[in-house]
Amino acid sequence: MYDLIIIGGGPAGISAAVYAVSRGLHVLLVEQEKIGGVIGKVSIVSHYTAIIEDETGETFAARMRKQALDAGVQVAYETVMEVQLTGKTKRIKTNCNVYQSRAVLLANGTTPRRLGIPGEEALTGKGYALNAAECAKEYTGKHVYVVGGADGAIKEALYLSRFAKKVFVIHFEDKLGAIPEFTNKLNQLNHVELFLHSRLTEIRGNDQVEYLQLTDEKTGAITEIEDKGCGIFVYAGATPNTQLYPELHLENGYIPVNEKMETMYEGVYAAGDICAKQVRQAATAVADGAIAAINAAQWIANLS
Repeated sequence: MYDLIIIGGGPAGISAAVYAVSRGLHVLLVEQEKIGGVIGKVSIVSHYTAIIEDETGETFAARMRKQALDAGVQVAYETVMEVQLTGKTKRIKTNCNVYQSRAVLLANGTTPRRLGIPGEEALTGKGYALNAAECAKEYTGKHVYVVGGADGAIKEALYLSRFAKKVFVIHFEDKLGAIPEFTNKLNQLNHVELFLHSRLTEIRGNDQVEYLQLTDEKTGAITEIEDKGCGIFVYAGATPNTQLYPELHLENGYIPVNEKMETMYEGVYAAGDICAKQVRQAATAVADGAIAAINAAQWIANLS
């Protein structure tokens, strides 16, 4: 029996775990893969207060992990299969164990959205849906395509431009949606080309991507591109990981919370990108986690 079980080891979950342990709670953090969440997979971490020089997602995640372990947080690397949120005792079933707690924090974030196009499933990991931080050097001197026009996409495009012969950005709107810091840097590069008001609608190949199909959003015109051995990096938004929580009322798939990060059930909190909120950044996730842990600790203390 734990005081608090936290599902998810990203910035929200780690922040909550550190705050909860500091308040004397017996805490278990359950993480499916590794500490860091989405931010642990990015090439460069920017805009977060007091980051170290040349901070990468990997270094950021490593420092989060060390902080949690040094604080005494117990971490279980297991996959959550079923969650019971109602009742005085919460029940978390994983692929290895069954855990119980008085309170639960849902902080398992989001999953990158798939495009649902022909060839996507067969070529994932074979030149398609790659991780820039892990794969950029493999595409040195080659062509890469970045799908998306928001901050995350353009930041990764800038990183890929250090290695690739040419970077193509595919975005369905008439202009990029990234902040000026990123778009200004992109405009200074002479080996970047934009495919605006366009969508990637098909990919083909055997053990690698060989052909791309782009469709113009305005005219419907289809462009076929032959580019054997290119790399495609997709940043087309994300979907919340709320499939495990059918008991909860959701808003567009996200979990609504109040100012204490409480959900509709007593003792059940949510924090980070999984919440219905305006801004989804590492900074706001950390704040969510701190607020949730502080209020959970107070709620548990009132039970005694």
